[in-house]
Amino acid sequence: MRTEPRGLTVTGLPNSLVGATTLSAMTLRVDAGAYDPGAVRLELDGQPVTGTVDGSTIAYRPGPLSDGEHKFTAEIPPSFLGFLRTGPGVSKTFTVDNEAPALELTQPTGVTSYRQPVTLRGKAKDAARVSIGTQSVTPADDGSFEITMPRAQTGAQVIAVDGAGNEAAQPITAAIEQPRIKAVHVTAYGWADDELREDVLNMARDGRINTVQLDIKDEDGMVGYDSQVPLARESGAVTPIYDPPAALRQLHDMGIRVVGRIVAFRDKTMAEWAWQTGHQDWVIQTPSGQPYSSRYGPIAFTNFASPEIRRYNIDLAVEAAKIGFDGVMYDYIRRPDGALSQMQFPGSTTSPTVSIAEFLHESRDPVRDAGAEQSAAVFGVAATRPEEIAQDIPLMAKYVDYLAPMLYPSHWNAGEYGVANPNSQPYDIIFRSLHDFRAQTQGTAAKVVPWLQDFSLGVNYGPGEVRAQIDAANDAGVNGFFLWSPTVRYHLAGPAD
Repeated sequence: MRTEPRGLTVTGLPNSLVGATTLSAMTLRVDAGAYDPGAVRLELDGQPVTGTVDGSTIAYRPGPLSDGEHKFTAEIPPSFLGFLRTGPGVSKTFTVDNEAPALELTQPTGVTSYRQPVTLRGKAKDAARVSIGTQSVTPADDGSFEITMPRAQTGAQVIAVDGAGNEAAQPITAAIEQPRIKAVHVTAYGWADDELREDVLNMARDGRINTVQLDIKDEDGMVGYDSQVPLARESGAVTPIYDPPAALRQLHDMGIRVVGRIVAFRDKTMAEWAWQTGHQDWVIQTPSGQPYSSRYGPIAFTNFASPEIRRYNIDLAVEAAKIGFDGVMYDYIRRPDGALSQMQFPGSTTSPTVSIAEFLHESRDPVRDAGAEQSAAVFGVAATRPEEIAQDIPLMAKYVDYLAPMLYPSHWNAGEYGVANPNSQPYDIIFRSLHDFRAQTQGTAAKVVPWLQDFSLGVNYGPGEVRAQIDAANDAGVNGFFLWSPTVRYHLAGPAD
């Protein structure tokens, strides 16, 4: 039989070497030309197969095939052309290789910052190319390879591809190696106050803390330094109170890490400005189209589904990372308290819990590319009641370096986690509630670093109560703590190890 085209042509074979992935999607098409497509006979490896007529073509999907050489033939039998001894036909030969490359990956170690280039090494036997995102290399003859990335890529995949298009993939599971965090929160005004700042520096000098959290944008939406983010300036949010580069130099010279706090969606300044300037869709609304009133004020929550509001918060986070903050923590990354039926989120196409997690996903790479870790403060009840304020812990954990649950004993109801009086039993409530957070972050690279209470609400809190909470966090096996005091005065009497 003739193997050169005589009125029949075959397309759809990408090359002579075909892998399993290509094969599963491959459709061979025979163009019958001037002949009747219904008269075309198809064979694969000498056995008749059936195609589907589509106009003047016949489509055939081989599906899975064994490794080795295969031959596809299309012809018009002579019985349909009585005046010819041999009908026109065409054949294609191709080789199937179903085996993916053998990929071995050495996870990077000793990475302590997203400002640090990372070299990933491994072996990919029989691979033609190994890639991470847009970076790719050709392995050596023995399959060895290395790729240097500008920063750690936790959660990304290493993909090895052979000449047939077969792929092998492995995730990069190594996370940034964070030191155990011993931190206190400081407001913009607190850092600007000589006495309060000196108290914090003394804690650092004594080894009681190794991290300071400084406000970038606070609960009122005030940005406490001379931010250059255009929307912060246009909305009147910028209130220069302290100098971040100077603060960072002083703390970094002491070996102290600095985490910037951004109160994301509770933002009175932005919400009021947006409503008054024709950006009503930037604000969470009632079903009647009015601003949603919460216990934080008549107009206090911006709309987390708004692309502009998301971008505003991410721009502040990226600016902080570029200034030199070691990490950025989003707070109030949630919907307001109250019945969901009484809230509208203009432009939202998904549930609030998914939308909040998507914001963290959207923010993660820009923040890390700028050199900072990303974290999120979450409610203690989110571990058991994720819909209450739209904080799904397993979902959020995929997009942060650590989660910081606010476990203040004064905020728990009596009997929660079997603790009769949480406010008077700080060790018990911290230890037991952390169990849920650790369980819900399993399988992710996210660590848990809880917020602990250093203020009095119903029960007087001093060094003993603070120590009890820190001991509980240590015993629960988490990666340190953040202490919260609204007055920026702390009862951390001795080293917190």
